[in-house]
Amino acid sequence: MTEENRKKEGSLWGLMKKIHSDEEGAVSLETILIIAAVAIPILIFIIKFGWPRVRDYFDTQMDNLETSTDDSINSGGY
Repeated sequence: MTEENRKKEGSLWGLMKKIHSDEEGAVSLETILIIAAVAIPILIFIIKFGWPRVRDYFDTQMDNLETSTDDSINSGGY
């Protein structure tokens, strides 16, 4: 092994030790994971059970809008 390779290995080893001993971002990462663990099931529930109701409401309101527009045009008023 040459002297240059030993320096590279030594600096890489020191970097790896520094990375593994640094816990600065651990709290924020844990917080993000907890929020995701709570939010994902809630979103799945809303999409699975709530979306059909939202879609039906939207379709009904669009039909009402089309009917009132057609009635307005047919009656001669704009």
